[in-house]
Amino acid sequence: MNRLAAEAAYAAILFLWVMLVVALLSRKLYEWIRARGKPHNVAVYYARKFIHAAAGGLVALLVPYLFSTPLLPFALAMVLAVLTYIPHRTGKLMEWFQVPDNIYEVHFCLTWGLSVALCWLIFGDLWHAVAPIAFMAFGDAVTGVVRNALYGRRTKAWVGNLAMALVSGPVGYAVAGAWGALAGLAASVVEHFEVGPIDDNVTVPLTALAVLAVGRALAGS
Repeated sequence: MNRLAAEAAYAAILFLWVMLVVALLSRKLYEWIRARGKPHNVAVYYARKFIHAAAGGLVALLVPYLFSTPLLPFALAMVLAVLTYIPHRTGKLMEWFQVPDNIYEVHFCLTWGLSVALCWLIFGDLWHAVAPIAFMAFGDAVTGVVRNALYGRRTKAWVGNLAMALVSGPVGYAVAGAWGALAGLAASVVEHFEVGPIDDNVTVPLTALAVLAVGRALAGS
């Protein structure tokens, strides 16, 4: 099996995994939480964060090992963006994780793919893409769990940002050293803010990429 065929097979397997997480596992989690008396909005929030970590985060960790270029991961992310947008367009939401007042899960897919592509263009490798996606997937998931446990609703309380920093700082350092840690801390602060339709699924990875790019530029100067 040549390299392209192998990577196509990896992409297909990862796509099936994401579909399993989105269509089955997150739904089971939603139903389990609801069965324990939690309100719909709380169960939805946990299901969304589970998808962030189990689909977006786990796949990102595997990308540098399985792929030699960003082409297939980027294409996979764009397909998923379309698939998550269609229910909003048709009004047939997957109600265990989608909500009618935002399309942030679509933003997640788009910026996931863009992070992979931009890191390839800026740094010439796929390893750097792990950091901004991990901040968005794992770091932001931690904020959701902490805030939901404390407040039972979607909020931007700073305690969530502190929890995110405790995850993102070490992850960033492991991937890209001191500049990676700084990127994780910057992303953790930026997550607190939203400007109109631009949510943290956009600002977190792009902020991290900007910090990493500055670090690369200064290292080469």
